[in-house]
Amino acid sequence: MKFNSMTSKAIAQELGSRIEQMRLEQNMTQQQLADEIGLSRVSYRKLVMGSGKFENVIAVLQALGKVELLQNFIAETTFSPMQQLKMQGKQRQRATAVSTKVDDEKSENKLDW
Repeated sequence: MKFNSMTSKAIAQELGSRIEQMRLEQNMTQQQLADEIGLSRVSYRKLVMGSGKFENVIAVLQALGKVELLQNFIAETTFSPMQQLKMQGKQRQRATAVSTKVDDEKSENKLDW
């Protein structure tokens, strides 16, 4: 399945259906799983329909013994060695906007009288 061509809602629904499949494979009722993670059955149902909180998705995966799937969900990244040298051991907190020459030229053209 190609998530690149899907809407955010469609991706959430697909992930919900995968969670639902894992629940069925473990022969658990929705109520049993909801009780285990402290949700109502209705809230669990919303989660698998794509409207759940991320925190609850994590709780469901923990309850199903599938939390290791999150390892590759968002891969851990590190700054390049050159970037680390530039930062001199500091932790980056903010991103900076990058101005391109094309944008600057467009701005100049707009102001040309």
